[in-house]
Amino acid sequence: MKSVASLRTLGVWGTGTLVMLADMDVGNVVAAAQAGTAWGYRLLPLLFVLIPCLYFLQELTVRLGIFSGRGYGELVRERFGIGWSCVSATALVIATIGSLVTQFTGIAGIGELYGMPRALTLFLATTALIAIAGTGSYRRMQYAALFIGAFELVFFAFAWAARPDPVTIWRHVLDIPWYNGSFMYLAAALAGAAFSPWMVFYQQSAIVEQGMSSMDYGAEKLETAVGAVLTQSLTAAVLITMAALVANGSRTASLHSVSQIADAVSHLLGGTAGRVLFSVGALGAAMVSAIVSSLALAWGVGEVAGLRRSLECRPMKAPWFYALYVAAVVGCALLVWYVPDLIALNLIAQVMNALLSPLVTGLLIALSVVALPVKYRPRGWYRLAVISGAFGLGGVGLVGALGMLL
Repeated sequence: MKSVASLRTLGVWGTGTLVMLADMDVGNVVAAAQAGTAWGYRLLPLLFVLIPCLYFLQELTVRLGIFSGRGYGELVRERFGIGWSCVSATALVIATIGSLVTQFTGIAGIGELYGMPRALTLFLATTALIAIAGTGSYRRMQYAALFIGAFELVFFAFAWAARPDPVTIWRHVLDIPWYNGSFMYLAAALAGAAFSPWMVFYQQSAIVEQGMSSMDYGAEKLETAVGAVLTQSLTAAVLITMAALVANGSRTASLHSVSQIADAVSHLLGGTAGRVLFSVGALGAAMVSAIVSSLALAWGVGEVAGLRRSLECRPMKAPWFYALYVAAVVGCALLVWYVPDLIALNLIAQVMNALLSPLVTGLLIALSVVALPVKYRPRGWYRLAVISGAFGLGGVGLVGALGMLL
């Protein structure tokens, strides 16, 4: 029996890891690099405080997917009506477009770092994204995306090579400039990067797509917890790398793109080799985030509209599902190709995520009360932690947005 349970666990493993790897996207890389460059290690504690917030919200998503058998958009429509489901879908579309534009901006910047025309880089990325979704199998898509996302692990090598000083880290984390608008804006960007509405839509829909049952609940909870630690640790690795470079005098200027960051850290792992390694890690982050957010949009809108939606169906069997996915990918790629400078959207998109998150998470908490079996509804301190995490993220986002305007 144990061997059967182990095989089942391996069979469902991947969804929680994938959504968390997607959470560590290009905007996250840029925000973390700017935080390390501007404020040293001072924002490092925030990254680890966000781990339980991220876990509580995504674990609630796991519960709803497994015990309701419905995707997030479908469940909102069933329980709260078409109006609220359309509102949640609007938040999903806004967050996904912001995320996709950010990813394609990063991909284009990486290509230009090696002399590739923006149009060619975007065409290749778009083609790869459409091909991955068109495999006719959720499992094949997931394995391909996990392979791509694994390249993000290279960020740990850069953090190690930067040789951060523990004394400087300790001094910085005891010196937090709470009343500085710029500091709070970057805090909001990092909070926005830690959670996005498309994460809820994706993980819940993927759980339903795989037909997970109560037998898979423990394994999926564990995987989600491991993924939450992984994604925030990867963000911390980028921040630590840049903070260490500033501390030893190797870096002082602000960084606004992946290509600038790659140039700044390349010497840590051997010049050209270091530049290539960081570029590959950032490219993996951008591609896996683009896959997950685009699928979340196609699933979520399909659920709200009552359309057929499944990666197990060929395009002719679920035309609107694939059309939404392709439209999101191609439309955002064209926008990045047409508009010359979208770098500023990297941080703005993360703040928008923080501002939109209370809408999606508020409905998520409400669904946990009305759609879950009584046994699995959050209670006591756990419910308080979920609510605090949801509105904490939104609050930080609001403060950061105001700091940007002042």
